Amino acid sequence: MPSGEPNVATLLTWFLPGAGHLYIGRATFGLVAFVLVEGLYLLGLKLSGGMGFEFLQPELRGPFAPALAPELGNLGALIYHMQSYGYGLPVPRPFPDTVVLGTTLTAISGVLNLCLMCHANFEARLPKDVHTGWKSPALPVLLTWICPGLGHWFQGRKLRGTLVFLSLVGCVVLGTILADASNLSRERHYYYWGGQVMAGAPALLLQLVWGAKSLNSYVPYGEAGLVFAAVAGMLNILAMLDVYGFAARRWEGSDSETEEPARSEDAANASDGGSAETTPSATAEVTA
Repeated sequence: MPSGEPNVATLLTWFLPGAGHLYIGRATFGLVAFVLVEGLYLLGLKLSGGMGFEFLQPELRGPFAPALAPELGNLGALIYHMQSYGYGLPVPRPFPDTVVLGTTLTAISGVLNLCLMCHANFEARLPKDVHTGWKSPALPVLLTWICPGLGHWFQGRKLRGTLVFLSLVGCVVLGTILADASNLSRERHYYYWGGQVMAGAPALLLQLVWGAKSLNSYVPYGEAGLVFAAVAGMLNILAMLDVYGFAARRWEGSDSETEEPARSEDAANASDGGSAETTPSATAEVTA
């Protein structure tokens, strides 16, 4: 019997990290997940002064503008963020020195909660006494976000993982070169950055190294660079879906293989029992 309704576990996790796991009876895991994911978001708010959405130009601000930000993955924290800070004061004010780190942490919190949603959804399908452990489909999803192709390598699909890594990381690097590193600034290109961050560690490492680069001249291929980097992040979402589906099918296949020998054994026992019961009667008929 399943631990719970998968869609309910997913929605609960979306609103509050760990709530879905509490719903399916994984209280300890849920508590750890809550502390980690919400702690990252709150730390990001502290470091950024809650000014993350003040990067948006006034004409882009609106009630649904945050829906395209990675923070949407942690919906409850995003709602708190908007209710408490919104788009800031009506007058300009300086950004804190740690605003870039802070807004990056809130974005990472949203992505991590997406992985938690995958975990809660799959665990809810299993009986309460069965846990996936390291075989959880959510783990290769997380690994794929950390580094495109890493989840495929974890699953033993090394050729596909190598191709995913070379193509997606290559797109991020090429985009960064074409855009002269302007794509690495969330303040300059808010929504493009949100797509690019889905490429994980490669994009974040590039941001760490070249994110503070100043632009002193026109960048002729800047728009193309923005598109290349953002599309790489979007394609990595497809790679994450691929590893999740592969892991889920393999888990369900292993369950079927475990159940099949048991059914065969029961059938054999029944057959032996039937033979044993018919033997005396057959003997009696022969004697008669």
